[in-house]
Amino acid sequence: MFVDNLPALIVVIPLLMAAVTALVPSRLSNLAWLMALLSTGTSFSAAWLNKSAAEGGSISYALGGWPPPWGIEFVTDGASALVTVVVSGLAFASTIYSKPLIYNEISRGDVPRVYAAWQLTVGALLGLVMTADAFNLFVFLEISALSSVTMIAMGAGRNRQALVAAYNYLVIGAVGATFYVMGVGFLYAMTGTLNMADLAERLPGVTAKAPVLVGMAFMVAGIFVKAAVFPVHMWLPAAYGYAPTAVTALLAAVATKASIYVLGRLLFTVFEGLGDVTGLLLNWVVLPVSLMAIFAGTILAIWEKDLKKLLAQSSIAQIGYITLGLGLGTTQGISAGFIHIANHALIKGGMFMAVGGLALALGKRANISNIEGLGRVMPITASALTVCGLSLIGLPLTAGFISKVYLVLAIIASEYWMIAALVLLSSALSVIYLWKIMEAIWMKPAPHGLKITENPAVYLPLWVITLLNIWLGIDASFVTTSADAAALALMTGAGS
Repeated sequence: MFVDNLPALIVVIPLLMAAVTALVPSRLSNLAWLMALLSTGTSFSAAWLNKSAAEGGSISYALGGWPPPWGIEFVTDGASALVTVVVSGLAFASTIYSKPLIYNEISRGDVPRVYAAWQLTVGALLGLVMTADAFNLFVFLEISALSSVTMIAMGAGRNRQALVAAYNYLVIGAVGATFYVMGVGFLYAMTGTLNMADLAERLPGVTAKAPVLVGMAFMVAGIFVKAAVFPVHMWLPAAYGYAPTAVTALLAAVATKASIYVLGRLLFTVFEGLGDVTGLLLNWVVLPVSLMAIFAGTILAIWEKDLKKLLAQSSIAQIGYITLGLGLGTTQGISAGFIHIANHALIKGGMFMAVGGLALALGKRANISNIEGLGRVMPITASALTVCGLSLIGLPLTAGFISKVYLVLAIIASEYWMIAALVLLSSALSVIYLWKIMEAIWMKPAPHGLKITENPAVYLPLWVITLLNIWLGIDASFVTTSADAAALALMTGAGS
């Protein structure tokens, strides 16, 4: 009975616990953190068990006992199983890490509300991944967006720019959500269904193609905004740059990954039957914007001095690598994209955690100038940042190397030789901004008399993430096998 309800429990537990956490009195802020830790940990356990239960097949869960296509359906297949494990696992690690950072940047009276929004965000992102209903997906998009905006705005206690960043995210996100739901309306008008599998079956038979194509364009454009795909990524650098550090670590690790998964689900299951149109979208939209993203994000990161903003610009490039794999439209390319979804969640989650540790010790925002020599006084945190940074640029024996190898092999298999060369060039350019950080931390002298004690509550979860970066660079079988299953599930429509 418990196993049968795992698909729902993954999503429902953090959503229900969020409502309870919001009622926790301000004086019991530690209890709010414990409740968030319990809900994200339980959700991660359920996601892991659910993935094991769905090995080699798919699981359909009808909410409320209403069978699809009439009721809302949650689906577990190779694709959703991998992403739920990644999202819930990184959310759990971020929750462990978050306590000292949240207490440092947010007033104690607001802590229960922050952790309520934290759990709403996690539950909604997991709902995005699990749902097989196009309108239910819109609902989860809005829950995740509004709760994320709330957490970003909490950074105003340190910097009032957080309010502007939250407002921009709210407005731009609302535009993306409006585009998406308009597209859903067009498809519903032409097919009479909202279930994704049912849509995939009915769309090829619709005689009036224009409304279907308009709906497709609106939905894809809306998800582009939510996933911060270049050039509609404008909200991301400020949102990541001015949000509370723990919130940035959570959002950078998991938020865009769930939205990119949705993009892949729509393109390769719902719209797979449209054939040439989907191929044109991949070749003339997804591939070009992905190439622009990997260079735009990298170049902007090279010129940035604030570490949170630098990593945020870097994320634009990394999102480009993921969408580039999807844009190839091949099983090998999609698998490479999913490998980087998992690996980049670990890489960027670890880097933002490390930067948060530096900022906590300094008592101010970390930038290239004020981190000089911190490697000498904070060797544990600085070493973790170094390892995750080397993984980001794709050093052998790290998770990032596996991502780059599989992506380049997929590009070569599609005979896009120039694109392969551009990917290698962009990877080489990323060394520049990593070198800026490493030079400041390790090669510059520390300020005279500077004494800092590193916080185990920060560096222990950070090093778990760091060691995973190394382990998955040595033995990548779990991620590669799971990514292959994810690609097969999308390309065959399994469980969709």
